[in-house]
Amino acid sequence: MKKMDKIFDILVAKFGSDLISLAEKKYLEEPRGRYQSNPMPIIKPKTTKQVSEIISFCNQNNIRVIPYAGGTGLVGGQTIKTNKDTILLSVERMQTIRDILPDENIIIVEAGAILENVRQAASNIDRLFPLALASQGSCRIGGNLATNAGGVQVVRYGNTRDLCLGIEAVLPDGSILNGLKRLRKDNTGYDLRNLLIGSEGTLGIITAACLKLFPKPKETVTGLFVISNPEIAIKTLAELQAKLDTSITAFELIHKQSYNFLSEVCPDVKIPFDKHPEWSILIELSGGMGSNLESRLFEGLEDLFKEGLVSDALIAQSEKQAKEFWDLRENIPEANRRIGSISNHDISLPISLIPKFIQEMPTYMAHLADLRINCFGHLGDGNLHYNVFPPLGKNKNDYVHLREEIKTIIHDKINEFGGSVSAEHGIGRLKIDDLEKYGDPVKLIAMRSIKNAIDPKGIMNPGAVLRESK
Repeated sequence: MKKMDKIFDILVAKFGSDLISLAEKKYLEEPRGRYQSNPMPIIKPKTTKQVSEIISFCNQNNIRVIPYAGGTGLVGGQTIKTNKDTILLSVERMQTIRDILPDENIIIVEAGAILENVRQAASNIDRLFPLALASQGSCRIGGNLATNAGGVQVVRYGNTRDLCLGIEAVLPDGSILNGLKRLRKDNTGYDLRNLLIGSEGTLGIITAACLKLFPKPKETVTGLFVISNPEIAIKTLAELQAKLDTSITAFELIHKQSYNFLSEVCPDVKIPFDKHPEWSILIELSGGMGSNLESRLFEGLEDLFKEGLVSDALIAQSEKQAKEFWDLRENIPEANRRIGSISNHDISLPISLIPKFIQEMPTYMAHLADLRINCFGHLGDGNLHYNVFPPLGKNKNDYVHLREEIKTIIHDKINEFGGSVSAEHGIGRLKIDDLEKYGDPVKLIAMRSIKNAIDPKGIMNPGAVLRESK
């Protein structure tokens, strides 16, 4: 504690008590409670210049820096257990929307801007910023970029990486990378923007970003389709993409277990089916004026019914009903949390192999217990959330000893299928072992070389993404 007090006093003397405080509990833990930081100072700069001065000072004095955005990450990247001099750096005071250019479909925002506020700012000028997450009311743009966040509209608009034109960042020596160009084409050497996106704060602090906007949809159609299995879902996706092309904004797969959990622990969520379907699809279409999306969807549905692919369908007749459909999907993670999972997995697979994976996986875990599986997610881009729960009526604490074995079974199979053990959540501290086990060894060597070149003292988020050198 005396050592921390000394660092605290040094930082206060250098930067002032208005920027420095001892981190409150909320900054020292992550949402799932699996990782906690030891007590440490937190610094909350207001400008990029201040970030630069802080990082430069920390680099000169071998003080490690853990970047903190909204704290919503699920792989422990915002936490650390250490006895070395370390501080948290929060971008929460850097929330300015620096510029909006409707004619260029661009918005320039600081890293601490809350995602929902960025979306609202775009909406205010009749534009859309399409990144949409369950945590959008609290996550921040800097964290979204640092983890290359995905969300429900990736099938049409891509990940956060695809929505970013330029980045301003402070590198580990305190220098400022001025990359906020508003260019959609810039072929002048290494793409440092893409290197920083997804780096989880290990290569520097993102302080601002130039983001793409899109025309705000004038027509939106939301539907829930009942299907018999994931293979049918893939066929349905292919047929509708052929008919509707880029009008498909979201294509979400939902399993019966999701409905069961929602009924059990989220009674306020309205489920529009008397009998929970084995599988269903939540689909959203959007487009400009005159897109005739509803009639085009009905035409596509008619063919799907004739082919026996879809057995029932509900099309939202109002914004309220569409919101109810989305509330259902967005509350699944909360239902999972209340039920209590043994093991959670954010995975991606080649889309055509998803049905085979879903069908086979339970057989590989059957010898462990009568486990329940809640599989749902962004089928349109191959990203599933594959979560394993204790048998009905049992407590997860009685099955925690199975967590590592379950993880190994699932991840081995994902690797066999050519998938990824982290589709959108990142590596953080949770998945370092998995990255080393399943990752391309040549890629890992290159990653370590890049880390050592940009951050030779290893002060930026040490122990996240890559194992810390001893």
